[in-house]
Amino acid sequence: MADLTQIPKTFRHLSIAGGIRAAMSRNPEKIALKHWDNERTYRALVNRMDIITNGLIHDFNLSSEDNIAIVASNSIEYMEIILGASQAGVPIATINPKLSAPEIKAICDDAQANILFTDQANSASLLDYDFETVKKIIIIETQLENWMQLSRPNNEIPLVQEWDVFTMPYTSGTTGKPKGVLVPHRSRILTLFAMAVEYGCYSPDDRFLAIAPMCHGAGMIFSLAPIFFGGYAQIMDGFNPELIVKTFKEENITGFFGVPTHFHGILGLEKNLLTNNYSESLSTIISNAAALPQKIKEDIVETFGEGMLHETYGSTEGGIISNLRPKDQLRKQQCVGQAFPLTSIKILNEEGEECGPEEVGELFSTSPYLFNGYWNRPEETDEAIQSGWLTVGDLAKKDEDGYLYIVDRKKDMVISGGINIYPREIEEVIYDHPDITDVAVVGIADEKWGESLKAFVVTKNKKTLKQEDLEKFCKGKISKIKIPKIISHIDSIPRNANGKVLKTELRKIS
Repeated sequence: MADLTQIPKTFRHLSIAGGIRAAMSRNPEKIALKHWDNERTYRALVNRMDIITNGLIHDFNLSSEDNIAIVASNSIEYMEIILGASQAGVPIATINPKLSAPEIKAICDDAQANILFTDQANSASLLDYDFETVKKIIIIETQLENWMQLSRPNNEIPLVQEWDVFTMPYTSGTTGKPKGVLVPHRSRILTLFAMAVEYGCYSPDDRFLAIAPMCHGAGMIFSLAPIFFGGYAQIMDGFNPELIVKTFKEENITGFFGVPTHFHGILGLEKNLLTNNYSESLSTIISNAAALPQKIKEDIVETFGEGMLHETYGSTEGGIISNLRPKDQLRKQQCVGQAFPLTSIKILNEEGEECGPEEVGELFSTSPYLFNGYWNRPEETDEAIQSGWLTVGDLAKKDEDGYLYIVDRKKDMVISGGINIYPREIEEVIYDHPDITDVAVVGIADEKWGESLKAFVVTKNKKTLKQEDLEKFCKGKISKIKIPKIISHIDSIPRNANGKVLKTELRKIS
């Protein structure tokens, strides 16, 4: 039997910074990143990464036992800070800059962050707070360069083990208090290689447009993948649908990742603008983070062409779990595809038995992409990871071919008159209504039925939709019990930065 305590002499820990350095060695003067007029060659990127690593270790005396945090919009500097911390082995909490100052303080305190990097847009409110552990705040636009000029790169880079923590993004808190997700280097590096295989848009010749917030797991991994393999990434720090489609063409972009909110905005542009900016280079479109309605899938295929749309399902805790490839987009309705490379999926009923085809149960997955656990939350970690299998509370089913369908969040399921109802199924039907541009269905308390259904709708030109109109449209598409009994018109559906509907907020609306 092999002695597992003996590490082969050829063994090297997987390293994100090492991948960037290897890409640099192939073409040092190639542009790796661009953000507006700001560009960074691979040589400059690695040099600045090394300076930040050195500064964290020698200026602030940080190690893998310490945490830091960043609260900022997308930028080249954001990625450099992430890479520098990665190489130093210092876990970094990536915090959504759209949160309120008290929410940001609460996360920094929970993460026990020593150093906080932030941008000017957030600095004014954060400088006034008395953080529990933050010793220094570095404003990216005005202080980062001065700090880096005082530091110099050296060759004393510590050994970072691949199972150590890379980043600590916080869950969106759509169903409870945000939790720090401990994402190891190994998880994200292996995910990068699987992405290159599955999506086919991460070669050194590819050019990727990165617009999703890097503070989230998906935004980070889809921004990191292009430069890990020696390609090019153009960064945007906001959502401008017209600018995005023009950039597809002008910058010869080959790949793009977005969330449903992004695609909704892009497809809402004038047809002439979309036609005039049609890109011959664009070959891969990836959607993730929230359910992509079937109607939007069909519109994407019609607008951009067949053979390029992927819908990916995953979580911060589990990484990418499944993917519906382009050839199946129109063939498999409301589907999220098959297991991602190196991933196993099982669906269990309440008795813990594996479900048969078309039977709804709780989704579990296992792969090398799983997180290490929740920061300082052992009980919640034990709930999520059971015998090496992860659950984040999603309900799913498989069809006869083994393709996966996400039915709904377990916590969003509605029980009315003793019957389980899944709001996502109803939303898909209502979304097809010609006067509705967005919809969310929730359960509300009902003395007779326990819960009844309420639909929040966004309509074109704020048109009023009557209850009988909705019932007539839904008749024959879903059973009568699934048709919402209450309609509430709303200007916009509340969502987090990943496009997930904040149903806890909707339930508060009377």
